[in-house]
Amino acid sequence: TLSALPSPVVASGGNMTLRCGSQKGYDHFVLMKEGEHQLPQTLDSQQLHSGGFQALFPVGPVTPSHRWRFTCYYYYMNTPQVWSHPSDPLEILPSGVSRKPSLLTLQGPVLAPGQSLTLQCGSDVGYHRFVLYKEGERDFLQRPGQQPQAGLSQANFTLGPVSPSNGGQYRCYGAHNLSSEWSAPSDPLNILMAGQIYDTVSLSAQPGPTVASGENVTLLCQSWWQFDTFLLTKEGAAHPPLRLRSMYGAHKYQAEFPMSPVTSAHAGTYRCYGSYSSNPHLLSFPSEPLELVVSGHS
Repeated sequence: TLSALPSPVVASGGNMTLRCGSQKGYDHFVLMKEGEHQLPQTLDSQQLHSGGFQALFPVGPVTPSHRWRFTCYYYYMNTPQVWSHPSDPLEILPSGVSRKPSLLTLQGPVLAPGQSLTLQCGSDVGYHRFVLYKEGERDFLQRPGQQPQAGLSQANFTLGPVSPSNGGQYRCYGAHNLSSEWSAPSDPLNILMAGQIYDTVSLSAQPGPTVASGENVTLLCQSWWQFDTFLLTKEGAAHPPLRLRSMYGAHKYQAEFPMSPVTSAHAGTYRCYGSYSSNPHLLSFPSEPLELVVSGHS
């Protein structure tokens, strides 16, 4: 296998490490760069405590002047002319400083397994192609840009039906046709998977779910279970969920989400979720929905 450390995205001009690994005890690893006529790099293998074998190849500085696409091979010392099959190719993405695109989800940031998910990367710079990268993954997805109207370009990345492995942090990048350099990354977008923890949470409003405009209300998320964090979502809201560390009190774990002074914009349907810091993108089942009603003017 061939992977990039820490990720296949690197700032233009930066250095990185490519890891070639195998469970078999090959003596040597070979790294080849696509399209180059120079000699491939060869390194002795190192045995890991886990029992596997690897070689770490330093690469860089990575510049956008050409394509950075690699494969690796292995061979035994006594048969140096007989190489293994190649690894799956790995492409490195050099990112620059041109204007970052935007990344949004068409379904909202909290999903249940089985739902469809479309992430849309867009820009008014007129990029011709986009890539989507999920933190911790080996590869990225690439799509051509579409132009829904003059001056705008975008690409839709459909992932689904989703499973817990789709939870995580995503970024996208744009590039022009004649350039090998990608833009600065979009702001990160967190996709959260609900229903992955069976411990329950409840949501209530203090002093109550009907409140006059201008008054104060607090939404209280609680659980008997020791969640590290509680998240509050509002149906149809464009902003990401509100997130607070849990506090222990009255024999429960809880978080208080103050909303004051209340305006008509606060009215709507809310749900809360619990999560653990060990895997913050996996959430509990939602609480029962809470309808917040804002009446008149105080």
